[in-house]
Amino acid sequence: MRRYAISFALVSLLLPVTVFSQTRTPDAAVNHFKSALKKSENGDFDSAIEDYTRAIRLSSHLDTRKTQDRLGNSFTDSNSITVIDPFTANAYSNRGLARFKKGDYIGAIEDYNQALEIRPGLAAVHLNRAAALRAKGDLEAALKDLDKALALKKDFFEAFTNRGSIRLDLKDVDGALSDLNRALELNKHVAEPYYQRGYVYMALKNFDSALADFNRAIELSPDMAWGYHGRGTTLMFQGKMLEAIDNFNRAIELDPTIAFSWFNRGLAKVFLGNEAEAEPDFAQSLNLKPELKAEMERRIDLARHLRKIGNSK
Repeated sequence: MRRYAISFALVSLLLPVTVFSQTRTPDAAVNHFKSALKKSENGDFDSAIEDYTRAIRLSSHLDTRKTQDRLGNSFTDSNSITVIDPFTANAYSNRGLARFKKGDYIGAIEDYNQALEIRPGLAAVHLNRAAALRAKGDLEAALKDLDKALALKKDFFEAFTNRGSIRLDLKDVDGALSDLNRALELNKHVAEPYYQRGYVYMALKNFDSALADFNRAIELSPDMAWGYHGRGTTLMFQGKMLEAIDNFNRAIELDPTIAFSWFNRGLAKVFLGNEAEAEPDFAQSLNLKPELKAEMERRIDLARHLRKIGNSK
């Protein structure tokens, strides 16, 4: 069973290092931006969003023209509001990233749209917007954003990694393998492309290569729960149930919210004939992801059948 996280490489934009316009970014906006970066790093996304919002307000400017209504009252025409400081694009982009990490994918996409209105050439924003679109289930739109990111930055290994992951979602196994190979040509020292390519090799039933990639991913990122999940799943396909259970144990220890690790650990126990021990695992899996019920029943029946065949030999 191929299961993987919605796990995308994401990029946070830092402060611009060049002067983009004749209007100097207000110091207060820069200070709020710096504060938000630190809060995001510490996982305080709500406070980070507040600081990015302040930075956006301070670095955005109103046109000074006034409009009069029919009674002669003067007011600022909302249509004349313009952003003249490209710094604001970075603040929108990073606020979108904070919203993404909170699970507010719609809000994140809206912020990325604003950032690209101001600075259309930001490859990192296309990368991040693709992640939000994928999380919403719009894979085709996500793929277009990654194509755009790579058109803007041809050596963007994170974009190759993410596009490979989406192509695997879309059953384009050859395209996925090509992208992930290219990502690893550009950078062999990050875990994500190995982890994603492991699932490509699983789809190709090349379990030895899948295992090698999951091993490398875990070597590079020992706390990657989904890496242990992938390795455990590969070991299940190889019939190594006890080793698989050890890996699911580690995945659950690192991230107990992965429903599929509970699910697969339960299946491994059924294969071994330990159905009573498997029941709590299945219950926790359904608690996390109730929609797995029908598939779970089918997989349990299959595991029982395969166990009987094995015992009869």
